[in-house]
Amino acid sequence: MTTKHWAWPAIAATAAVTLVGCGTTEAPEKESASNSTLTVTDARGKTVKLDGPAKRVVGTEWNVVESLITLGIDPVGVADVKGYNAYDTAAPLADGIKDIGTRGEPSVDTVAALKPGLIVATNDLSDSAIKQLSEVAPLIVVKAADAGRQIDQMTDNVNLIAEATGTEDRAKEEIAAFRQKLADGKKELAAAGLDGEKVAFADGWKEGSQVSVRPFVKGALLTDINTELGLVSPWSMKGDKGYGLAATDVEGLTKIGDSRFVYIANDSDGGDPFADGLKDNAVWKSLPFVKKGDVHRLPDGIWMFGGTASTMQYIDALVDALTK
Repeated sequence: MTTKHWAWPAIAATAAVTLVGCGTTEAPEKESASNSTLTVTDARGKTVKLDGPAKRVVGTEWNVVESLITLGIDPVGVADVKGYNAYDTAAPLADGIKDIGTRGEPSVDTVAALKPGLIVATNDLSDSAIKQLSEVAPLIVVKAADAGRQIDQMTDNVNLIAEATGTEDRAKEEIAAFRQKLADGKKELAAAGLDGEKVAFADGWKEGSQVSVRPFVKGALLTDINTELGLVSPWSMKGDKGYGLAATDVEGLTKIGDSRFVYIANDSDGGDPFADGLKDNAVWKSLPFVKKGDVHRLPDGIWMFGGTASTMQYIDALVDALTK
């Protein structure tokens, strides 16, 4: 795939990944001696000991980076800084953050040189990468996604990261703000007569003359958010067990009928596959929501697999798009 490479979660390959500097065994920098030892159990069920709440933290995936920032922890190292800045604007990075490589293949040497007190990864990272990074510093793994309980999984991740960084009170505030945003959004949509409205969310990309569509079906984070807002998803296909994502093409859009169509694209990575890529496509132009003008592109930089900050940003953008 030549486009939309940033917009995919960094799903681990089945083959082992060879990381840069895999022989590194430099010990992590000790956290403040005044802090008491902290023990955290991560998503693997693994007990991880820390020298107190971690302050120097490296994040290998954007959702955990976002959560760190919203909890008041500026990470010292982040995978694919350029991509994060393009795709996750809800929680901006501080200046001077070290880029540790790609989300799928972070550099062990670069991470070790930062002397972190903690590395936070997701289970999308390969087992070999997790093993090598855990030899550099204490490492906790959060579950990247769960199509059976996507919103609860997101908040579980926030709470786990908060536990490891001593920011539990901040996490409670963030999660409460997210829940309030959901309630307020639901009321606003209902007041506009949109309760029970069919809304299909997707993204896509163009390769040559072909536009591929990625439906966010039942179990996708943003579709679960839509459901909580009182909206109904018209997608009938099944998605993957992790992210609730499916695959189709422009012909597949004929199956969602007279719905509203909402999507996110990014001008820095492939542009607009729908408005531009399908502007001369007869099937696209025949779709009821295209004819009625019920196609809504949300702003760039809303991360579709993020934490509380991104989901609240999404709720604001969606409610605005549907009610204006």
